[in-house]
Amino acid sequence: MNRPRNSARKMENNWLRQPLAWVELFALFNLGGLAPDIFLAHSTNQFQSRAEWVPLIFSFAAPVLLAPAIWALATKKLRLWRVLGNVTGWLSVLVGVAGLVLHLKSQFFQQWTLASLVYAAPFVAPLAYTGIGLLLILNRSVNACLREWAEWVVFLALGGFIGNFIISLTDHAQNGFFRQVEWVPVIASAFAVGFLTVPLVARVPRVFFNACFVVLAIQIFVGFAGFALHVHADLHAVGKNLFEKAIHGAPIFAPLLLPNLAILAGIGIWTLRARVDEGLMDSRIISASEA
Repeated sequence: MNRPRNSARKMENNWLRQPLAWVELFALFNLGGLAPDIFLAHSTNQFQSRAEWVPLIFSFAAPVLLAPAIWALATKKLRLWRVLGNVTGWLSVLVGVAGLVLHLKSQFFQQWTLASLVYAAPFVAPLAYTGIGLLLILNRSVNACLREWAEWVVFLALGGFIGNFIISLTDHAQNGFFRQVEWVPVIASAFAVGFLTVPLVARVPRVFFNACFVVLAIQIFVGFAGFALHVHADLHAVGKNLFEKAIHGAPIFAPLLLPNLAILAGIGIWTLRARVDEGLMDSRIISASEA
């Protein structure tokens, strides 16, 4: 009789099975993974401003703080986990907000025109740091067993898709959407925004969560297809070498934001569906006991 209870307790103690741990690993790999993208983006002007080194240095430093935090989570040293995660999270938020202001200041704040917004440094891009920082803070502020935690994860993923919609729209507007396929990530992001908004504002049936997973799978396909198209465009671009082509051509890593956000949204939707199922089960038990 004790065996099922022991096995269930063992599963609960396995930190890798917890959505909270998935978000921690997501943050770790994303903060480190932003480094090559930042390097290529800021190499276009050869890191003209010293401030442009800040996100690159932070992307190398953040995993050094987060890796021990994840180890602390796995070994139940929760105080250390909270301190390291909160420090990394708030620093990440600061880097993102400062980057947003500096990107807008580069051109938009001087001219205040739509053209300056389109051709300025991608102003939404630094908010990737802010979003990841908020995820780390969320993990330490809200109990991951609550439905509220899952809703916040979905909300942050929704914010990411809104950002990707803006980035795809402004980046491809620079060449006037020369190819019709350039509308695909814009439309895909809009679909993701629509589907992820619904469970946050209304009660939805289980089948809607399944539909969300289909939409997220489409985001993954679109992202990798876009990555292949960007690589193909850069390989055939004009330039002395591949590095120069990558710097001044289509941003190689930009399309990978879609599958990245799909993973985060998938964690949120998966957990939210589980919490909804638990709530339905609890309500049925209460109704049965009252009867």
